[in-house]
Formats: sequence, C-alpha cells, structure tokens
Amino acid sequence: MLVFWKAKLVVLAVPKTGTTALQEALLPHADAAILAPPEKKHVTARRYRAQLAPFFENRGARRLETMAVIREPVDWLMSWHRYRARPEIAGSASSTAGIDFDQFVDGWLRDPEPEFARVGRQSRFVSDGAGEVIVDHLFRYETLDHAVRFLEDRLGQPLNLRRRNVSPPHRIALSSSREARLRREAAADFALWDRLDR
Repeated sequence: MLVFWKAKLVVLAVPKTGTTALQEALLPHADAAILAPPEKKHVTARRYRAQLAPFFENRGARRLETMAVIREPVDWLMSWHRYRARPEIAGSASSTAGIDFDQFVDGWLRDPEPEFARVGRQSRFVSDGAGEVIVDHLFRYETLDHAVRFLEDRLGQPLNLRRRNVSPPHRIALSSSREARLRREAAADFALWDRLDR
C-alpha cells in the first residue's frame, strides 16, 4: 500500500495484479508505504477505510481517494496456481505442486478453502462488508497502461514500469465444466472485471 499525500491518493495492492512492479515505480514518489508483511502490504479497501484512513486522512479532514488494479478472474487464479507451484514451497500446505488447476479452482470455491487455495477474492478486496465497491479508481491488469497514465497524471511524474514477481511458466487448463461453475459461483468477481473500461 502506497500513500501520496499531495496527490490525495492511496494505491491498494491487490495480490497478483502487478503490484510489485507498480510499487517499484511509485515508491520514490510516495509519502508513506507499507511494504511488509504481506497481510499489511495487501491491506483490503475495507480494512484501509476502517483502520488506516482515520490516521492518513486526519480523521476525515483530508480524504484520500483509493486506486487498485483487478485481473481477469480465471487468469488471476492461474497466476496464483503457478505461483504456488514454485519449488521453494513444494511440500508445504500452500503448495499447488501436484494439484491440477481444476482441483485448485474446486478448492478455491470451497468454504473454507484448503490452504493451497486460500488466496482471497478480488471482489472482496475492493468492497465493503455488503459487497459494495469502495475503491474510487479501478483498472484492469490487462490494460495496465491505463493505470500508469492515471498515476502519471495524478502524480505529475513519468513512471518506468518493469514486470516483477512473475510466476514461473507452466501450462495449465480449466475444464469447461469447472469454468461454468467458477463463473456461476464467483459471479461477483467476473461482474467486477466486466464493468471496468477496456
């Protein structure tokens, strides 16, 4: 999470949406940053509003707008599946080594999720407890250049974005039956992505 006091902006870091690259490009211009641990770096919009906004916004005297990046849901889950298949965590409860993508999606749709599929939901990350989106500016990961232009205009600074923290490549596929179930049971995530400008 990065705070830009003069620009009245907070950049929230939705995991697996290019946030490491954004953070690297934006950090020299930020007035405050929470970079670790991961659960603090990736603070949700709801938690930001409830716990951090009163501090950063001087108890409402200077409201800061929020911004986040959202990724197409199947692609986002594929990225998580690849990331958790990396050799350094093989054998741990969060590893997807030996777990195919259909199994990963099944796990993600379960309640509660098994550890290997416990990655949250983008729709919940940017929403309040009632499911209403509370992030002021949302951008698609797939058109990250729109987010970069917005940030450059807002900050009055050119940004040099380089990809970071890229998941290791491996071929995965989702069966049509699982995709149909995913689209049905995670409708809020697909609706969120669909409503964003292309």
